[in-house]
Amino acid sequence: MRRITILLAAIALSAACSKEIEPREPIAPEQRPVAIPADANDGEIIIKFSAEMEDILEATMTRCNGCATRSGIPSTDEVLDILGAYSFERVFPVDPRHEERTHEAGLHLWYIVRFDKGEDLGRAYERLSRLGEVTKLQCNRNIERAYNPASNPMFISCEEADNSTATRSTAWPFNDPEIYRQWCYINDGTAPFASQRAGVLAGCDAGCEEAWRLTTGDEDIIVAVMDEAVMWSHPDLYDNIWINEAEELHAGVDADGNGYVDDRYGYNFVKDTGITSWTSNGSTGHGTHVAGTVAAVNDNGIGVAGIAGGGKGHSGVKIMTCQLFDGMNTCTLAMEARAMKYAADNGAVIIQCSWGYNSSEANYILGYTPGPATEEEWASLYPLEKEAIDYFVNYAGSPNGVIDGGLAIFASGNEYAAKSSFPAAYSKCISVSAVAADYTPASYSNYGREVLLSAPGGDLEYYGTPGQSDNQYDENGILKEQGAIFSTLVLNGVAGYGYYEGTSMACPHVAGVAALGLSYAKQQHRHFTAEEFRELMYTTARDIEEYFVGEKLYYMRHESAGATPIKMMLESYRGKMGRLVNAGALLKSIDGSGREMRIPNIYIAPGTTTTLAVDEYLFETVKSVEVVNSDIATAELSGNTLTITGVSEGQTSLTVTTVSGAKHYATITIRNGANDKGWL
Repeated sequence: MRRITILLAAIALSAACSKEIEPREPIAPEQRPVAIPADANDGEIIIKFSAEMEDILEATMTRCNGCATRSGIPSTDEVLDILGAYSFERVFPVDPRHEERTHEAGLHLWYIVRFDKGEDLGRAYERLSRLGEVTKLQCNRNIERAYNPASNPMFISCEEADNSTATRSTAWPFNDPEIYRQWCYINDGTAPFASQRAGVLAGCDAGCEEAWRLTTGDEDIIVAVMDEAVMWSHPDLYDNIWINEAEELHAGVDADGNGYVDDRYGYNFVKDTGITSWTSNGSTGHGTHVAGTVAAVNDNGIGVAGIAGGGKGHSGVKIMTCQLFDGMNTCTLAMEARAMKYAADNGAVIIQCSWGYNSSEANYILGYTPGPATEEEWASLYPLEKEAIDYFVNYAGSPNGVIDGGLAIFASGNEYAAKSSFPAAYSKCISVSAVAADYTPASYSNYGREVLLSAPGGDLEYYGTPGQSDNQYDENGILKEQGAIFSTLVLNGVAGYGYYEGTSMACPHVAGVAALGLSYAKQQHRHFTAEEFRELMYTTARDIEEYFVGEKLYYMRHESAGATPIKMMLESYRGKMGRLVNAGALLKSIDGSGREMRIPNIYIAPGTTTTLAVDEYLFETVKSVEVVNSDIATAELSGNTLTITGVSEGQTSLTVTTVSGAKHYATITIRNGANDKGWL
């Protein structure tokens, strides 16, 4: 990269805070001199600056209180003047708790420029690309759903939900009355939607029966659902919703200083507000549906179960909502990147992503526009998105907790295509394909060498009756069981339940199994890196290629009178569907994998204290604690709580002795300016 000498940084600061522009007519995309995506937002470009520009940029943003129109870099500002720029801001707001690692990852160098929409976007891109201080450029487009927002889900309200006992022979472990519809958890082979053409095979499920004997979830594990908003007030979800206790809705303040106002249950990145919405025109309830698969509340006597939803007196994992779609509106790539960083910085260790670009093998004839073909092409087109995923994968979790790093789990896509979509296909993500209830690939599912895992996703084109609606009721007015996925849902603002299908539905099965596995690892005091846990999920999953034999018949657009019969050659899917996720096998393998947790190192300021619950790290009861140099720090044990107090600057060591005589060691660093809550 070219470099420039940094001089006279303050000259441009006075001009950086305000600029008026004259509006012009936008230039049509086909008139642009540079190849710019047709759906790129006019008047917006995302820029990454070189590290040498850091001081100038931060001085500018400090002086302008984060709301600038110029960068303070003379050569950049010359171009911004030409473009009529009226806004210049960091992509990622400052969060003092995590600013050090934000700088380490280089995310503080990403800025978004908004300028006169009458300026040609291609020429603006060219001008900015010539600047030596700019290392990366990206257009700011809106992301797209991986599902049809106009789809008509099969829905029943909470009041209409069937309260009868299970109609199949399985002895269900929870008292949720609609759990019998969830063949995807425990498939005994008796599902009534089977037919002569479309089969159901016992055992084709997520492996929950065996897993639930070991754990049902743990509230310390947080899954960020990046989708439409999760209805946090849904009666079958509320007890498992992540809550930012420092914030209150409608308060209008950033109480915890993380850069987001009113983010009590998560954040609406579409409209840049802490008020998440599931009632906008065009909302489908998709985010609420996937959240229910991950962690609907178990054993509460209502509705459905979730894979990691708790039960038998125990809480389940927590669902954080990161809203990327609001009715017919979607967020930009810049806001999507913010959502990923927000999830990591606020405690999520899994991001559940049922969205992405179309597969590069998507068929134009079926109405799909192909997306990026290779990891290199995707990274070149969307470098900010890649860096945001890398941040989550690298910085979520904790080196002292159950997982160091995060799991980015994506649906492979629903374009009937022989290649996964991106970002799912990125080598650091987990791409998920969908199977029907007989181990065969779902008709619509994308597949390819990039797919790591598969999971139940339903297949209505396989199980549905050609020319007949799936929304059928029996003689008692009860919605019939279907070969799709039944979960929590909200439609037109009404809480309820319903059926959806897709890799969008397979994906939360994998997220739920991952959350269940991490819950058990936490309870067993085991620690993993993200890569180790990802590999463990793969090796414990089931090879199902023995079922990829012969042909499978399905009917595309099966509800229409002109449904098209299509035969799938199952052999062509071998080596391209991943392995079928298996919660039971995953949990059984955890005890002998990873490593034991250890007491974390401690970093605080003089005169401050921090506490930690030692039973989160050690199985045995602690007998005593000792600090080598009490002039630097002191430690006191009360029950399972260890309190460390900083006395003066310096470094010393802590020894924790258990009742068996085993000793565990940690380093205590006392330094002025350290986080007063402790840095563990």
